Amino acid sequence: LMRCFYSSSVSEDLGCRRGEFSRKHYGSVELLISSDADGAIQRAGRFRVENGSSGENTDYAPGTWHRTDVHLENPEYHTRWYFKYFLGKVHQNYIGTDAEKNPFFLSVVLSDQNNQRIPQYHSILWRKTGTQKICLPYSPTKTLSVKSILSAMSLDKFEKSPREIFHPEIQKDLLVLEEQEGSVNFKFGVLYAKDGQLTDDEMFSNETGSESFQRFLHLLGDTITLKGWSGYRGGLDTKNDTTGTCSIYTVFQGHEIMFHVSTMLPYSRENKQQVERKRHIGNDIVTIIFQEGEESSPTFKPSMIRSHFTHIFALVRYNKQNDSYRLKIFSEESVPLFGPPLPSPPVFTNHQEFRDFVLVKLINGEKATLETPTFSQKRQRTLDMLIRSLYQDIMPDLHKGNNMLNRRSFSDVLPESPKSTRKKEEARQAEFVRLGQALKLKTTVKGDTTANLATTSFCKKEPWESQSFCSNFPHEVVCADSWGQSLLVSTDAGILLIDDGQPSVQVFDKTLQIKQMNVLEARDLLIARTDKGKDSRILVFRLSAVQKDIETKKIIRSKYDCRENKLERTKGCHLYAINTHHGSELRIVVAIRNKLLLVTKKYNSHHTLTSTSLLSSPESPVEEFQYIREICLSDPPVVMTLVDGPTGDSDNMICVAYRHQFDLVNESTGESYRLHHVETNRVNFVAAIDVYEDGEAGLLLCYNYVCQYRKVYPFSGGSPLVQPSAYDFQFSWNQVPYAVVCAFPYVLAFTTDSIEIRLVVNGNLVHTAVVPELQLVASRSDIYFKATAAVSGSSDSSSKEMSSKSSPQTPTACEKPEFPLPSLEGEVPCKNLYKIPLSNLVGRSIERPLKSPLAPKVITTTTSSGITSLPVMHSLSLSRMEIKEIASRTRKELLGLLDEPMPKTESAQKLKKVSRRQSDPKQGAVRSSSSDRIISSSFEGYSERRHLSTSSDPDTSANREESSPPSYPFQLISLYDEDIIDLK
Repeated sequence: LMRCFYSSSVSEDLGCRRGEFSRKHYGSVELLISSDADGAIQRAGRFRVENGSSGENTDYAPGTWHRTDVHLENPEYHTRWYFKYFLGKVHQNYIGTDAEKNPFFLSVVLSDQNNQRIPQYHSILWRKTGTQKICLPYSPTKTLSVKSILSAMSLDKFEKSPREIFHPEIQKDLLVLEEQEGSVNFKFGVLYAKDGQLTDDEMFSNETGSESFQRFLHLLGDTITLKGWSGYRGGLDTKNDTTGTCSIYTVFQGHEIMFHVSTMLPYSRENKQQVERKRHIGNDIVTIIFQEGEESSPTFKPSMIRSHFTHIFALVRYNKQNDSYRLKIFSEESVPLFGPPLPSPPVFTNHQEFRDFVLVKLINGEKATLETPTFSQKRQRTLDMLIRSLYQDIMPDLHKGNNMLNRRSFSDVLPESPKSTRKKEEARQAEFVRLGQALKLKTTVKGDTTANLATTSFCKKEPWESQSFCSNFPHEVVCADSWGQSLLVSTDAGILLIDDGQPSVQVFDKTLQIKQMNVLEARDLLIARTDKGKDSRILVFRLSAVQKDIETKKIIRSKYDCRENKLERTKGCHLYAINTHHGSELRIVVAIRNKLLLVTKKYNSHHTLTSTSLLSSPESPVEEFQYIREICLSDPPVVMTLVDGPTGDSDNMICVAYRHQFDLVNESTGESYRLHHVETNRVNFVAAIDVYEDGEAGLLLCYNYVCQYRKVYPFSGGSPLVQPSAYDFQFSWNQVPYAVVCAFPYVLAFTTDSIEIRLVVNGNLVHTAVVPELQLVASRSDIYFKATAAVSGSSDSSSKEMSSKSSPQTPTACEKPEFPLPSLEGEVPCKNLYKIPLSNLVGRSIERPLKSPLAPKVITTTTSSGITSLPVMHSLSLSRMEIKEIASRTRKELLGLLDEPMPKTESAQKLKKVSRRQSDPKQGAVRSSSSDRIISSSFEGYSERRHLSTSSDPDTSANREESSPPSYPFQLISLYDEDIIDLK
């Protein structure tokens, strides 16, 4: 019991650090100066340098990154909506002008979300400032108007109301507008630099490369002949060999990439500047520099290259001694942060992983560069020109039309047309779909879209992949929190404690309705807000007392047994918040209408770590809490978050959201400061998440479709400076979330049917997982959610099908244009609980799982001879003494059961086979993980050998059959790496 509650909680520690992040992992800006051989300064520039070094403690901040953190940001199969959802399908397009007389286009389609039987409206708004994309829920009883869609996009006032465009040729024009977001294919420069070369003229004058450079090119891609090449050419001549005869080409995650290799481009002995080579490599946004020489030799600097176009340089060095590559990234100062961050140290011994990392880094870098003022302003001017030109071409045709179809301005978004024009509309839709499908095929063949959307990001285990936690959960979940490896859930049937693979245990009956809860294992506390309205209260319990009730199986507590657990002055509360980064003091802020009540509890380490203090402490911890002060607000808060100050003395803050604003309230003085004002008419506050960058506080403010990061620093006498900062940024979700969870480097938005995963540092989209009827359950440490899955009622389902349904995954992006279908016969809808381990998201591994509050479930199986097998422990959290005891008992029972011991030589051979199976996962006998090793001991091979030996001698066979025991049942035993069971 002591180990269960009062040891250091790794899970809770991770939960506290989930809001910690640092931009240092993405490099720091430096002034780089290049000089010639005589030491004279040639050029200088400010670049962000990423070399993987970090002064942080890797146990505290993510310094070493796993392979699973390498992701394409804003991948085309998630961002190219018009090509994916609209083109070749029946949809509606509108044209209009805003209050400032700027034209815009709106496209709306009712589609099935990745064939998951989830109907949704996908909407795209094209304006000169860029595109805006949102998803809206579908309701069969409520029509969706164009006005409501534009209002959701913060466009409420118009100079001319939107009118529908019916001509099918509009699809081609809108596809051109989407292509302005950036190319799906890329061209990267590759420049070879010998040891000691300090100028670009010297580097571009290298006629050939070394053997290590050739191996590097072979790693990047394939050598192709340019003449007659029909694929993506990246600006190279494929007819007359004017840009060389060969080049390096590859396809990576559906993207075609052409490399402009300096030694493969035309070389001129008369032209020292090698203009033909610079014409291609100098106009590439991203360039790889392969530099020969030792680490101690003079290194490359971006200022050595005279180019106003190249913004990112990737410096690659090869080490022959250990056959490894070292990577260093230089990004022009204006380029936004992009991932993945380099590992520490940035050395790659696995060449395939190095190739994948480099290509992902360079693709993300080019996409980030397009957001710099140099490129974004040009793109905005181009987009504005295209929209205005298209507007001028279409509007005269709309004014000419007088039929009923052209009068459907501001119409409802309907899947079918009115009956009066049904035949004409069906003919128009058929032509609309035919032209769209032909255009989609032409675009795919031309190579202007990702080659294979279905093959991206499905070959590796992703950090957000969920695990099945509890199947067929029948209750409605109100709130929950994790307790060790278990989950404490408030349901319509009462408060239940759930553990994977064990039956649920009722802790409180349904008279106690908990609306909000926090389980604080390190403090031995359960905090809960119960009931609603005037009867609402804050209750506090000792976890040890709840644990004792579970173990002794006393009468289940009801609402009336909790009178001693009520905190004073909290009657009528509708919200509360606690400080997530637990220091020496626990702070609780309780909202009672427009009043905030500050309550604290001192942290006594001796009390929580000793058993005598536990036995002598009262069952209710109410007396340990003390009232501090009361703060009055102008309105009741909808969202509330505590922000820790750097000293914790008089600089702690409370972030509250109400009306149309986020405010910061000083806990000590009660003074209020305006943090952010929301300009929209309707505000749906979602969350305010406190994050800490290098110890300085910041807030992720989430409302409507918007997520905005605001830095709150420095603190000056308890008053925060909340003026705009260069570190502030914002991004938009594709759907309005009802909950947001931060787990650096990711931030996850939960909607009614999807999980949208982005990066905290830049808001770039990484993945969108479609999860039917999604409900977030708990997220303090591991993330638990509830979802509805269609489980087949037949019993002959294959294991592959069952495994695919155990964890919701995003299906392939190549989908058929079909609408949701009703549930098929034989399928029974059920609701399951799933878990996303926090350690997978934050990039750390928990060395030892926490013990569950529930006692390990023991299952004993009896063989046909009446011998009881070993208990199967479902909890893998065993002490060393427990492991040795099980090992000793296993050995004794095995020796007692086997009447014929194996010869010594055969035993040795068997142990050798077991050791070999550790490195052979196909054998299935030994499976290793980062935290434990599960050795599966089976005596099937031994039984087979006995059968072969006895079958040759029928006389001895009959005698041995009478005395031989049956085969021993299959067992699972949890071990640490250094513990081995001697199987004789």
